[in-house]
Amino acid sequence: MTVVALMWEARAVQDRGAELLEWARTRELTHEPLRRETFRSAGDRVLVITWWEAPNTDADLPELPEPAADLITRPVHRWRFESLG
Repeated sequence: MTVVALMWEARAVQDRGAELLEWARTRELTHEPLRRETFRSAGDRVLVITWWEAPNTDADLPELPEPAADLITRPVHRWRFESLG
């Protein structure tokens, strides 16, 4: 089994970073990951990383959805990584 990290990053509309952060923190996934961390940065950006046991990086895993269009400045960026230990 492989450990896969899913990264989800969004940029809030100006001055709505706290709202986007709260939105991301309260989104539930269909099941619990091994680990979940939420980050924020300058420019009202929010990053969520979840870790999963999966057969490969293409596995069907729960991901955070897109927030409402009026909350973000662009579509969410998503990446998948395989842990190398």
